[in-house]
Amino acid sequence: MPSPTPEPDHADFLRLYAEHQGALQTFVRSLLCSREEAAEVMQEVLIVLWQKFDQVQEFRPWAFGVARNMVLRHLRARKQDRHVFGEDLVNQLADDAANLVERHAGHREALQECLNKLPAAQRQLVLTAYTKGTRIDDLATRRGQTPMSLYKVLHRIRQALLECVQRTVAKGEPA
Repeated sequence: MPSPTPEPDHADFLRLYAEHQGALQTFVRSLLCSREEAAEVMQEVLIVLWQKFDQVQEFRPWAFGVARNMVLRHLRARKQDRHVFGEDLVNQLADDAANLVERHAGHREALQECLNKLPAAQRQLVLTAYTKGTRIDDLATRRGQTPMSLYKVLHRIRQALLECVQRTVAKGEPA
C-alpha cells in the first residue's frame, strides 16, 4: 500500500522549514553557549513550528519569533546558572542575530544573481574551483595553466563578483 502523501499544509511546512532551517539554526546557536543546548532548543522549535503551522501567514518572521521565545524559555529554566545571559541581553542579541541573518540572505541572493550574470565559462570555472575537494593545481593542469595564472583569473572573477554584490546590495535591487 503506498504511503499517504503529506497534507498540503504539511508539504508546505516541510518546504519552508527546509528553506529556513540553516538560518534558524545559526540564529539559535548564536544565542546559546553550547551546540548541545542549541540542538535541544531546535528540536523544541521544530515541534512548535509543526504543531502551529496552520496558524501562520509569513513563515520566516514567525519561525524566528518562535525560536527566540524557545531560547528565552530555555534560558529562564536555567536562570540559576550565573553564566546565563539576562533576558534583555538575549533580546538584544536576538535582534542583532536576526538582522545579520537577513543581511546575509540578501548578500547570498545578490551573489547568486551576480554569478548568473557571469559568462558561462567563468561561472563554471568558479563553481568548479570552489567545489569541495577540488585542488587548484590539478584544475590548472587540466586547463593547461599554471596554478599562479589560475589564481589570478579566479582573483579577477572574485573581484568582479564582489563589486557586483556590493552594487546590488547598495541599490537594494536585484543584480
